Amino acid sequence: MDNSEVGEQISGIKVPDIDNLLRIDPYLKLHEHEIRRRYGVFKDYLNKINEQEGGLAQFCRGYQYFGIHVDSENGVWCREWCPGAERVFLSGEFNNWNRQTHAYKKLDFGKWELYIPPKLDGSCPIDHLSSVKVVVQTKSGDLVDRLSPWATYVKRSKHSLAFEHYLWNPSENERYKFKHPQPKRPESLRIYEAHVGIASPEQKVATYKNFADNVIPYIKKQGYNAIQLMAIMEHAYYASFGYQVTSFYAASSRFGTPEELKELLDIAHANGLYVLLDVVHSHASKNVLDGLNQFDGTNSCFFHDKGRGEHSLWDSRLFDFTQTEVLRFLLSNLCWYLDEYHFDGFRFDGVTSMLYHTHGIGHGFSGDYNEYFGLNTDTESLNYLMVANHMLHELYPEIITIAEDVSGMPSLCRPVSEGGIGFDYRLGMAIPDKWIELLKEQRDEEWNIGNIIHTLTNRRWMEKTVAYCESHDQALVGDKTIAFWLMDKEMYDFMSEITPLTPIIDRGLALHKMIRLITHGLGGEAWLNFIGNEFGHPEWLDFPRIGNNESYYYARRQFNLVDDQLLRYKYLARFDSALNHLEEKYGWLAAPQGYVSWKHQDDKVVVFERAGLVFILNFHPVQSFPDYKIGVEIPGKYKIALDSDSEEFGGHRRLDHNVDFFSFPEGYAGRQNSMMVYIPSRVGIVFALAD
Repeated sequence: MDNSEVGEQISGIKVPDIDNLLRIDPYLKLHEHEIRRRYGVFKDYLNKINEQEGGLAQFCRGYQYFGIHVDSENGVWCREWCPGAERVFLSGEFNNWNRQTHAYKKLDFGKWELYIPPKLDGSCPIDHLSSVKVVVQTKSGDLVDRLSPWATYVKRSKHSLAFEHYLWNPSENERYKFKHPQPKRPESLRIYEAHVGIASPEQKVATYKNFADNVIPYIKKQGYNAIQLMAIMEHAYYASFGYQVTSFYAASSRFGTPEELKELLDIAHANGLYVLLDVVHSHASKNVLDGLNQFDGTNSCFFHDKGRGEHSLWDSRLFDFTQTEVLRFLLSNLCWYLDEYHFDGFRFDGVTSMLYHTHGIGHGFSGDYNEYFGLNTDTESLNYLMVANHMLHELYPEIITIAEDVSGMPSLCRPVSEGGIGFDYRLGMAIPDKWIELLKEQRDEEWNIGNIIHTLTNRRWMEKTVAYCESHDQALVGDKTIAFWLMDKEMYDFMSEITPLTPIIDRGLALHKMIRLITHGLGGEAWLNFIGNEFGHPEWLDFPRIGNNESYYYARRQFNLVDDQLLRYKYLARFDSALNHLEEKYGWLAAPQGYVSWKHQDDKVVVFERAGLVFILNFHPVQSFPDYKIGVEIPGKYKIALDSDSEEFGGHRRLDHNVDFFSFPEGYAGRQNSMMVYIPSRVGIVFALAD
């Protein structure tokens, strides 16, 4: 059998078309053996699951078996994987916290099971919202309290800072019923990255209900078609931004109840919005009392023991992906959020950390392919990602998965059936770094236009990239957003229309729009914006912690600034909306990469075409250009479709939108036709063929 027989199945697994991967990138030919070896390990994983676990669909629904479940007769089944335990008990309000009256029965392979029959009146022996704990007797004989790894609702205890497991078993009429179908995966993905807790101007933890009622309509209005929700998986430490997960199956209770999160998803779907979950499988919190760490009383269980099980930079634990039950736990975790909450896809956090034994710490990644296929690559984690992507795309045809990877791993976003890792998109992490570098270190008249274009277009062919100018990392205290780098302290005094338009504010508004326009148009096959950045939010983000006296002042997004017609933030929000709606109309994100016909260093002018549109940007701080000749491929009459200098966007209205622009059949700049245009300084223009 050779690779041309792609459609043939081996135990339900397609024969990989690795030859296609090598055709796309011939440089991978030198590493063909390693690519085939990786696929072989992946195939072994799936064969084992098919032969020993009843198939992938059953294996990744472990949440239906493990944890605490109330059956149709109101009996309670409790099951855990706790391989290092001598004995296991269930304790809680239901038995007056007696730690040894309800003992689990030991099963094979480190599994434990307990059945609690209904009460004499037929009711459930454990009430809804009753607190419970798993009690583990360790090898040394100690009894230690733990939360079930499969807990679906945990909340901070009234008596301590630790979180406790509360049985979530509402009555049938209290369970949320989904009313709206999930949307199809968008061809052009415009993502609004959001955090529920900060999505309000008020100095408090905002709720799922607030987000559903107030933020979703705003996101829809702004022209986004997808939401990426952060910090949903429960985390005991709010200031960890959700990246120190303690309970993987519990949606964060600080924002509301599981039913309220379901309603949020349903309302998003009613608005046609595709919802991604920011999922953290790269590491886990070190918390013992309310986390996974040392669940069975040993230092391993879900994690590698000793040094390999700890992330030195994040001070967290690292999963042992070779363990069958760890695979079941994490794959089932993905299915749980899709099945229970109707999420549509995932953004996988910390993929670079997973792919390498060094976790990318201090690693610059030169692009040498030996860095990706050498001994530093953690193929156990890589194979987990292959299995996860295979499972997701097989069982959920409309799924989208996005990888947060800074290393540039080849084949990360090629199908598993080709020997790739299987993600649909990767984050273009070099782009925000470039913009911050320029704003921090150079005046805009010193910017190297060619280098900017290289950064925006330097991505792997046929592997999709999510472009963004800045993300939550730049918004955090200690860093600065693009708006802050551009305008800094003047944002506090001169963003009102009743104050003078200072040169700094004027420059800031202009460049903020231009940076977003060129990145949106040229930087990738999807677009991402972090909540508040679209209107130049004037404050950084800082969660309540000891260092700021537990203040919520900076742990919020001031949407009220956009609605205040006396403030200039509205101009940036309007431009953001117009840009997204223009993409919705023409679909450049789903079109082939833009063709850059002109990048003039002295003029600071960039011209590129994509999806039939002509993008022109003049980054020169003072020089405007009348009758500037540009090349266009498609002949015809053009009109201005978007103009960053329009009055509605806080510009100076230097362009006449009633004027038509005609191409003439004289080739220029490598294009078959040319056109003469007026390009004011610090302005971005998009031309479209007239109807």
